[in-house]
Amino acid sequence: MASKYYAVKKGLTPGIYRSWDECKAQVDGYSGASYKSFKTIEEAETFMGISELQSEKNENENETESCGVMAYVDGSYNVTTGEFSYGMIILRDGEEYTYSKKYTDSDLASMRNVAGEIKGAEAAMRYAVDNGLSQITIYHDYEGIAKWCTGEWKAGKPGTIAYRDFFNEVVKNLSIKFVKVAGHSNNKYNDIADKLAKEALGI
Repeated sequence: MASKYYAVKKGLTPGIYRSWDECKAQVDGYSGASYKSFKTIEEAETFMGISELQSEKNENENETESCGVMAYVDGSYNVTTGEFSYGMIILRDGEEYTYSKKYTDSDLASMRNVAGEIKGAEAAMRYAVDNGLSQITIYHDYEGIAKWCTGEWKAGKPGTIAYRDFFNEVVKNLSIKFVKVAGHSNNKYNDIADKLAKEALGI
């Protein structure tokens, strides 16, 4: 049976879910709930009104593979050691792939867990490039992850400048969508990314 994407526009926690049970938990008993199931992530995102960041090149190219690859990323910080980390879960072709990594960088550590989320977003983009993908959707809970890339937020620190520049280079050949999710809101995959980031730091 083909997997579906369940878009909850109005519910306890709006977002896109991969199972009916998750969707139902957000809309059951919610007055005025608005939700719908779709066969593709693109249709679900259109229903949700999610904006897309896409390079001109990819807008004019025919896609050669399914564009349903999603990455959930989160960051963590250890106040005792000054280390930070990211956790990431990739959803691709019905499979789940988990990644995490910790860093020791005194300059970036000043941004605490945000530094980890930046590294997670970069890792998601790098995964897409390394695997020959033309598109990826990155789910994150810190709004700067998207806004430093769109220019809505000015990148003023070395870490955010490097992140913006990395995005500007990668997006020349990769269509990237950013979707903000509410942190610690019982979103299954965001919670997994959060757990992976903490485990990388031993916390």
